[in-house]
Amino acid sequence: MRLGPKPAALGLLLLCAAAAGAGDAEELHYAQGEHRADYHREALLGGQEEVDEYVKLTPEEQHKRLKSIIKKIDLDSDGFLTESELSSWIQMSFKHYAMQEAKQQFVEYDKNSDGSVSWDEYNIQMYDRVIDFDENTALDDAEEESFRQLHLKDKKRFEKANQDSDPGLNLEEFIAFEHPEEVDYMTEFVIQEALEEHDKNGDGFVSLEEFLGDYRRDPTANEDPEWILVEKDRFLNDYDKDTDGRLDPQELLAWVVPNNQGIAQEEALHLLDEMDLNSDRKLSEAEILENQDLFLTSEATDYGRQLHDEHFYHEEL
Repeated sequence: MRLGPKPAALGLLLLCAAAAGAGDAEELHYAQGEHRADYHREALLGGQEEVDEYVKLTPEEQHKRLKSIIKKIDLDSDGFLTESELSSWIQMSFKHYAMQEAKQQFVEYDKNSDGSVSWDEYNIQMYDRVIDFDENTALDDAEEESFRQLHLKDKKRFEKANQDSDPGLNLEEFIAFEHPEEVDYMTEFVIQEALEEHDKNGDGFVSLEEFLGDYRRDPTANEDPEWILVEKDRFLNDYDKDTDGRLDPQELLAWVVPNNQGIAQEEALHLLDEMDLNSDRKLSEAEILENQDLFLTSEATDYGRQLHDEHFYHEEL
């Protein structure tokens, strides 16, 4: 999850879209309501370089690496992949690539290669210059003020991620800054930041009205627009677990942090629906190899990327 304006890598598009609402990604992923396998190849195989690398693999090498991945997904070694095993593997894949991306970014941000990313280095990488806003002085221009607020939030998260006396962030702290949802000591910060943004009356909870933000029903309309009905349904059925009409800090966390588990489960169910030829709700190696193209355009293999990453197909994993 990125809380600042930094764009995510394509390979994690769906993960990040979940945090923001997943609208644009879902429209591309399910054009006219139909699942597009070619969307995965086009957008999420990892770019033209990895597409070219995929094409270079012989069918024999593809099968060999794919069988190795299937073996690792099969946690109980019974020869079948269940919904739970597929979902767990996809979630692990999300986290692995999020961490890999953060490690690559760390090298790019660490301009003087001293093993630490300073706040100035972060600014230079993000904005090509060091930016410093007065925390207590709002700007007249609405767009500039919005950017000031985002920048100050980034700075607060940067300071929270820093756990030692060094003014810069080491790799572990940088990962906490980039992906606070993956680090336990950042959880309270994520919750408090969400409350500051959405809890307008300061009662420590987020009501339905606060959840919907600035929306106000058109007095001439007979009912709310469709998107509001969808958001209300999400509030009532997905987040407000104790049905008290408001989100407490833990319920709020489920809203603001990407629901990787839900995305992974949805993809696991999709694979079972499409590839389970004998309707036993599990996949054999033969069923997967029969539908190899579909499996390689799914999140189970990160759209084929895992066939080029020894972390996944190497026998010693």
